[in-house]
Amino acid sequence: MNDIITVCGIVATEPRHLVTETGIAITSLRLASPSRRWDRASAAWVNGTTNWYTVTAFRSLASNVFKSLKKGDRIVVAGRVRIRTWERDGRGGTSVEIDADGIGHDLAWGISNWVRVPRQVNDPSTGHGSTQQVDLRTGEIGAGALPTAPDHTDLDAAATSGPAEEAPDAGYEDPALAGPAVDTPPHHGAPGLDEHDVPDAHDDDPVGSSAVRDAA
Repeated sequence: MNDIITVCGIVATEPRHLVTETGIAITSLRLASPSRRWDRASAAWVNGTTNWYTVTAFRSLASNVFKSLKKGDRIVVAGRVRIRTWERDGRGGTSVEIDADGIGHDLAWGISNWVRVPRQVNDPSTGHGSTQQVDLRTGEIGAGALPTAPDHTDLDAAATSGPAEEAPDAGYEDPALAGPAVDTPPHHGAPGLDEHDVPDAHDDDPVGSSAVRDAA
């Protein structure tokens, strides 16, 4: 599936990072996308469902995500969506994964300072390309061939490999996290991430899968 999806949410686990034997950087995290709406009948905020995603970034994006994000950050993610079904110990469900093309802080909730990272275009963790340098001041690529577009085909196995996602424990409740609402009063109480219990790890994680180490 090559459908592109954009999701706003909260980083629910600390980003997990590794570099494969072939030099490909991979970072994975869990993203909680909550819903919250104003109930006119009760004149109060009510919690909706929370959608969960496994987000995976590769190469330079993976390195920058690992250095920039932490649990609790509000972010925006855009990338290719994958929907898989799983079954384990008599339980089953559906997991939604995003192979990220871009990730950034959600500036509706805070401020962020962007810093350019100088790198060589032929850095194995950033993809295929020429050996030209990126100008730190202008961001322009030096004279010579432009880098080719990243080839994600060798990463498909890495993004989908690993054990199926484990279902939540019995009695587990999704965190009712606040999110921007449409057609709502300008002021409201928005519970923060620290008020809710979210998982610190997940099984369906390419970073935790031994198959990733054999990728490419």
